[in-house]
Parts: sequence; structure tokens; C-alpha cells
Amino acid sequence: MSETKGFARIYQQAKSAMQSGRSGKAGWVLSFVPNEAQRADQLVGWYGSADTAKQVTLHFETREQAIAYAEAQGLRYEAEAPAKAAGAIKPKVYADNFKFGRHENWSH
Repeated sequence: MSETKGFARIYQQAKSAMQSGRSGKAGWVLSFVPNEAQRADQLVGWYGSADTAKQVTLHFETREQAIAYAEAQGLRYEAEAPAKAAGAIKPKVYADNFKFGRHENWSH
């Protein structure tokens, strides 16, 4: 194994708060942890660093593929445990808010 090149984080990407479904979030992500802190540019005041590895994000089908890649490249890594599967999505019908014989109180 070659010398270690950096530190990577392996995780499942969480769904956005703007999404209601779970589409497109089944894979695993390998992202690099920055090696140096960001510093302010003297001229314009923007923050940045010379470390470009944090811009790289790799996507894998399974956790094992991501770990195998990290080990093959000589990366130190931290792999998160798989996320607990969420329950089934219960379909909702807007018309049920106004149906006759409704037992719940009206909220509006």
C-alpha cells in the first residue's frame, strides 16, 4: 500500500428538505476532508485555500465499492454506518380533507 494521500469521508447523501421522495439518494458518496484551513484573500476578502481535493466528490453504488476505492488509492477514510431504512410513504389525497363523515377536527 502506498503512503496515505489524504482523509476521505464515505457516507450516504441525505435527501434535500425540498424533496418529498427518496429518488436519486440510493448511492454512496466519497468526499475529501480539507487538509488546510481557509484564509481570507487580502485584496477582495473572499475565503479560499490551495487545497483542491475538497472539490472532488465521487459517487458509488455500494459502500463496499467506496471503501475498496479508498483502500486502493491509499486514502485514510471514515465510513458511516448505513442509514436506517425509512418507513413506507403513505400516499395522501387532498380530497380527504373535505370528505363527509371525517372524524378529525378541521384545521382551517
